[in-house]
Amino acid sequence: MVAMASASGSALCFTDASSSPAIRRDVGAFCLPPSTITFGFADKPIINLQRLRLSGLKPRAANATAVENGKQDGSAADSDKVPTPVVIIDQDSDPDATVLEVTFGDRLGALLDTMNALKNLGLNVVKANVYLDSSGKHNKFAITKADSGRKVEDPELLEAIRLTVINNLLEFHPESSSQLAMGAAFGVLPPTEQVDVDIATHIKIEDDGADRSLLYIETADRPGLLVELVKIITDISVAVESGEFDTEGLLAKVKFHVSYRNKSLIKPLQQVLANSLRYFLRRPSTDDSSF
Repeated sequence: MVAMASASGSALCFTDASSSPAIRRDVGAFCLPPSTITFGFADKPIINLQRLRLSGLKPRAANATAVENGKQDGSAADSDKVPTPVVIIDQDSDPDATVLEVTFGDRLGALLDTMNALKNLGLNVVKANVYLDSSGKHNKFAITKADSGRKVEDPELLEAIRLTVINNLLEFHPESSSQLAMGAAFGVLPPTEQVDVDIATHIKIEDDGADRSLLYIETADRPGLLVELVKIITDISVAVESGEFDTEGLLAKVKFHVSYRNKSLIKPLQQVLANSLRYFLRRPSTDDSSF
């Protein structure tokens, strides 16, 4: 028995590989119905993914001396090795808020402009703190929706948060563009190296108890990726319950808790999910000129 997905992505069936196409279509032993986008408690269709991809990004910065919170870049520190920018969206660690963490070595200020940009998205920063370790200064924010006081569960809004933070990094720390995938189109310095998607893409699924599975994805970053991943997963009726989306330089590293009808994914469904993600992630990306 093998798992097969319809061309439209609207249904998923498990059937015998030796069966004729008509039998596979009409008598599939196990079919999964179509689904809408879910992330946590959200349940809504994607409205305009193409618009979302670059909704929060601005054109290339005009110079390398932008300032956030009175701290000027383009100084002697910029001659040092540029650290890897990291943007983490964490849906697991706080049951009441979405946790956003931003790191760029020791170059970040208080990120007041970033907090204001988040407020413009209809969000409240209910808690903020900073801690230091060997990788640099970590700015951490607990975010809720201003209208409800609840954590963010809409994939489009989560991606808008990510792109907003990256946009501010490109604007106020233009040297970061050489370390970010979006720097190719929107930074003063394009990335110095290109990521081979086939080599960079890794997918792993394992059980996390009887009620859910853990999905790990590592791949080349690109605008709209968070929403696109949730869409491809839910297109085969797998629910994304919670997770974490990390942007680490040119790479995206994802951990999603997923389930099918409140159960962990059986092996055939794991294989279908992994194959669907590999196909999607390794296909040619859209040209920048179409954004």
